Amino acid sequence: MHTTTNGTNGVHGSNGASGAVQAAPAASLEGYNYAFLDELSKKAVRRALLKGVAIPGYQVPFGSRELPIARGWGTGGLQITLSLVGPGDVVKVIDQGADEGVNAVNIRRLVERTSPGVQTTLDTSEATLIQTRHRIPEQPLREDQIMIFQVPQPEPLRNVEWREAETRRMHAEADYSRIWVALYEDVVQNGRVTKYAGYPVMVNDRHVMAPSPIPKWDVPKLHMAPYLSLFGAGREKRIYAVPPLTSVVPLSFDDYPFAVESFDGRVCARCGSPQTYLVSLPDEQGGSVYVCSDSNWCDTALERVGSSDLRAAGDKEAQS
Repeated sequence: MHTTTNGTNGVHGSNGASGAVQAAPAASLEGYNYAFLDELSKKAVRRALLKGVAIPGYQVPFGSRELPIARGWGTGGLQITLSLVGPGDVVKVIDQGADEGVNAVNIRRLVERTSPGVQTTLDTSEATLIQTRHRIPEQPLREDQIMIFQVPQPEPLRNVEWREAETRRMHAEADYSRIWVALYEDVVQNGRVTKYAGYPVMVNDRHVMAPSPIPKWDVPKLHMAPYLSLFGAGREKRIYAVPPLTSVVPLSFDDYPFAVESFDGRVCARCGSPQTYLVSLPDEQGGSVYVCSDSNWCDTALERVGSSDLRAAGDKEAQS
């Protein structure tokens, strides 16, 4: 198992090299409860999660606790992770697909230092809990894995109604006409729906939900997914969930169907993958290159390409 205990990892490199950077294990924090939060706070979070699982897409209020990171930097997702993690778990934290982001590294380090018996990993396939900011890994997940999303704004109706009491009523009565009108106006003005991150979805044919600011590329992965998806908004004090094998359908019109991002035939500059979500990075010539957003997927693909090249070279040498 490729794990780390210090919150550091390989990065996207211009030379195509990859791998984990090993360092001294992070020292445990003394004087704190296991996984930092007190047990009553963990129970409150787990009760909210149970209600969220029972009512897919419904926003459950909870008493968001103070953490050693600022609200808006993943406190909702982190409280879910700390409430669920236990000895034997393997935790992966990603920031917009990357393992090396400052947010991901420090959240991972906090989990390591306050949760004895818990390992962290960069390998998606090894993780039991995956906390993420704005991405779903490219590698298909299993039913024994849990996705935990950091959510800045859990209310999908906020752009059409700012009053909290009114959005509560609209959800209770399934009155979603105004969000449909907003999508229609977008189509009329721009010829298509221009919303990309956090595209609204209908969960279990009942609640409209904000799937966190994941790109449209990731939205279809939630539909009938075999894994449990949990969403935490610490600043807004809301928790919601999508249980396994639950219908998650993007809001769209028959004549303007939902469509994911197109990269016009571009491939990753590092691993050559043509079927992943790409991000643009500046290059040394002042231009830009496209690389996989999911750094673990990209590193694994590079390893596969390297192994294939070595086998091909060995076969060629054997034939000669």
